[in-house]
Amino acid sequence: MTDATTKKFARVRFPKQTSPYIFALYMATIMAFLMSLVITFAEFGVGPHYMENVMNAYQVAMPAAFVCILVVRPIVVRLVGLTVHGH
Repeated sequence: MTDATTKKFARVRFPKQTSPYIFALYMATIMAFLMSLVITFAEFGVGPHYMENVMNAYQVAMPAAFVCILVVRPIVVRLVGLTVHGH
């Protein structure tokens, strides 16, 4: 690749100490969306307003999931350390 191509595809990189927060953000974003899809389907089925209902649920679920992951992550790390050899 040329220098121009490399610069074109440069990405933002965060400091290593932000890893738990970036992990929580990505995990919350993905899981809240998937759960909003599933729960909306289970409650209302697929209809003309399905994606609108999913996005309404997602607006509540994503921030809640982010906070929950930040709270629960240290507990999960500890449990993994207690149950996995060499961790």
